[in-house]
Amino acid sequence: MVGLWNTKKTGKFYHPGEEIKINRHYSFAGYDMEKDPLQECKNRLLLVVCAFILVYLIIAIRTLTICISGFNPKNKQNENELPQLKIENPILRADIVDRNGAIIATSLPTANLYAHPKKVKDKEKTAAKLCEYIPDMLYEDILALLNKKSNFVYIKRNLSLAQRYQIYALGIQGLGFENVEKRIYPQKNLFAHIIGKTNIDNIGISGLEKQLDDRLISSDVPLQLTIDLGIQDTIRREFKKAIDKYHALGGTAILMNVTNGEIISIMSLPDFDPNLGILPNERAQFNFATKGLYEPGSVLKIFNAALGLESGKIKLSDRFDATKPLKLKYNIIKDYRGENRWLDLEEIMIYSSNIGSAQIALKVGQENQKKFLKNMGLFDPISSFEVTEKATPSIPKRWGDATTATVAYGYGLSLTPLHLISAFSAVVNGGIYHNPTLLKNHQNKGRRVLSEKTSLTMRKLLRSVVTKGSAKQANVSGYEVVGKTGTANKLVNGQYINKKVMTTFLAAFPKSNPKYALFLMMDEPQPSKETFGFVTAGWNVVPSAGNIIAAIAPQLNIKANYNNDDGQAKLIEAAFQP
Repeated sequence: MVGLWNTKKTGKFYHPGEEIKINRHYSFAGYDMEKDPLQECKNRLLLVVCAFILVYLIIAIRTLTICISGFNPKNKQNENELPQLKIENPILRADIVDRNGAIIATSLPTANLYAHPKKVKDKEKTAAKLCEYIPDMLYEDILALLNKKSNFVYIKRNLSLAQRYQIYALGIQGLGFENVEKRIYPQKNLFAHIIGKTNIDNIGISGLEKQLDDRLISSDVPLQLTIDLGIQDTIRREFKKAIDKYHALGGTAILMNVTNGEIISIMSLPDFDPNLGILPNERAQFNFATKGLYEPGSVLKIFNAALGLESGKIKLSDRFDATKPLKLKYNIIKDYRGENRWLDLEEIMIYSSNIGSAQIALKVGQENQKKFLKNMGLFDPISSFEVTEKATPSIPKRWGDATTATVAYGYGLSLTPLHLISAFSAVVNGGIYHNPTLLKNHQNKGRRVLSEKTSLTMRKLLRSVVTKGSAKQANVSGYEVVGKTGTANKLVNGQYINKKVMTTFLAAFPKSNPKYALFLMMDEPQPSKETFGFVTAGWNVVPSAGNIIAAIAPQLNIKANYNNDDGQAKLIEAAFQP
């Protein structure tokens, strides 16, 4: 306590009560009333606040300068140029989406597990560990791979990310991973034939995946199709139900926009799930819609009638003798349940007269017939269509009067469903042929193959088939369906079999302003009590088409117009946006 207390005489003894004096000089030394510590603290705090304000002011002024001057660091080409961050997409194959952006095909990152067998020390223990995390492989199979006398071997392809992490955590020397991707089809069977699939190396091997393989691996921009997932699902559900009902071997359905050639829905049944590694049976693999050639039967009478009208040699008022079979040099042409009387063109279509159709073709002539059918695209492959599996029509090598007559009612010329609906769309849309396409925003101007007058007349004739003929069960009220049926006997070992038939229905709607064409075909539908033992198109594909049109027309935002149906004077405004 030296300095604070007054202890000049360090040895002095103080008696009780004696005053202890304080060294006032030391106590207040260095204390200046002008240097207040609280005031000094306030000054320092103010200085810090000012510094912060200055910094923010500089930032604000700099930001304002950049905004006014339009400065862009991307355009500054000097040593101070800002680095551009580029993130590469780990997925190499582009997605495939429907017309509304729904994913049809996509790729997921995955890994292949490989081994260098010579570097794996304890092979038995390694195999035992691996089979714990790869349950679909047997211990013996893994051990056999590890015992191979090679420097490299794949153990398992397309491991999940969880499996990769678990195996990596084992830290086994001699194992490695290869970064790859796996193609996934979320809709399973729904687009099997038209989309196709990829192989184990994610390379397209069928369908659109193969045809547009270069496009899919050269850009990560999704490939958008004309297909509508919802419409495809509706048609497949209804059509598969019908195929099961009539015990058919299979069938094909196509829905096309007749104004531009866009395919809205296309399928071939039976189909398969491209996600599964197992190989489907031969029939399920076959895409009948684009590759299946068959003699379509009476649906070819559509083009025969259009040929007659377009040539100018046939008029609506012309009548043809169908009272007896038509005898040619080597053929006798008969009608199925014929009227046995003279028929005009409308009646030939309504009653599907083979005799009348043959007479029309013979009157027009084989050269005009061949030229017309070729111009309708029925002689050449549709090479522009975006799938690999396509067929070229089968054309008779010799084309005499017999061929002219039989082709008129659907025999002698084999076509694919895609050929038929493409040509049919031109007949009903005003006479413009559009190449069918699966690609959205595809430039497809089309070419004139028929006059507007002939197209309009054909729509009237085809409407009569639905209201008065064999397609009555497809007359969906309000949608002005037009169409034509066809039943063709199958050729087996050079002989046509009566009870083995392929039934077809080509339809379009609405008649007043055609927008969509529908093609349905069933392979060997069976007779039943409900069909009264008949297997013709009017008893199976026609009612199926009626159900499908009734289901998809609202989805397609088509208003039901009752003004043109049976004289009813009312128009129902559908509650859908145009």
